[in-house]
Amino acid sequence: MLWRLRVDRGPGFPPPPFVLAANHYSFLDPPLVGAIYGKRARFIALIDLFGNHKSLDWALHGWDAITVRRGTVPLGTVRQCLAHLESGGVVGLFPEGIRVETFGDAGFKPGAAWLAARTGVPLVAVAVNGTDQVLGVDNKFRKGRVEVIIGPALHATGTNRAAVDDLTRRWAEWVGKTLTAGRDRESTR
Repeated sequence: MLWRLRVDRGPGFPPPPFVLAANHYSFLDPPLVGAIYGKRARFIALIDLFGNHKSLDWALHGWDAITVRRGTVPLGTVRQCLAHLESGGVVGLFPEGIRVETFGDAGFKPGAAWLAARTGVPLVAVAVNGTDQVLGVDNKFRKGRVEVIIGPALHATGTNRAAVDDLTRRWAEWVGKTLTAGRDRESTR
């Protein structure tokens, strides 16, 4: 009721396993992207999110989130992600690592691309536009439009650091162009 949702399924989702990688403006992004995928996807969530709100704890447990502790070497998280992908699952990540006000502000971590390259699965690019307006980093709900665009299934050209960096760059370029096009469409309405 607070916002209008537009979904552009583009080429659609490939058959699993794959890595979902989306930009991250809002707490709405993981459940929104997961709901649009429509099947079980395990998203990575900061352990810091647990213990703040009972409803959030319930949701994160229900979604079977894979937890990560900020500032550590996440070996347990990596093992869980690899096992889930190797068993035919879908893992969702936000390469920015945190919610941002502007795409690219926090840079891009290579984890999503590394998982895709390491397991040989595609990295599906997803652009989420408007969640920063309806529930941004200030955590206040507003009316607005939200658009989710499912992009291409990108493939790594190898497993070395250069291939991972290239995949991360191609993901960021596609998401950046898509977000800009969405903002341009919105400004002409």
